[in-house]
Amino acid sequence: MSTKFRTYDEFFLFYLRQHSNRANRMLHAVGTTLGLAIAIAALLLHHPWFALLWIPVGYGFAWVGHLLVEGNRPATWGHPWWSFISDFRMLGLMITGRLQVWMARAEAAASRASAGASAQR
Repeated sequence: MSTKFRTYDEFFLFYLRQHSNRANRMLHAVGTTLGLAIAIAALLLHHPWFALLWIPVGYGFAWVGHLLVEGNRPATWGHPWWSFISDFRMLGLMITGRLQVWMARAEAAASRASAGASAQR
């Protein structure tokens, strides 16, 4: 993915648009939650190497969501750190019931960008 972003906020709006399908978001929530639970349990049980299982579990659910449900490329492939942070941010917004407001912002930003690109042609 070659898209360049000037700020994390700009990236986050893109990230949300990449998760427009509710089923994809649910798969992300399951993967992030299970991955976090596995990492915590592994550390609490004094098996730190098992904590690395969060990677295939967390990203497995997310990539299935992108490749099979949403039909797009995971943002992780082009922006791994910002995508990792955004997984937890999106989960937090889901839990607190504020995600729909942010989804609307992301859609509005995409509409403005599209209108601006059309005006320049």
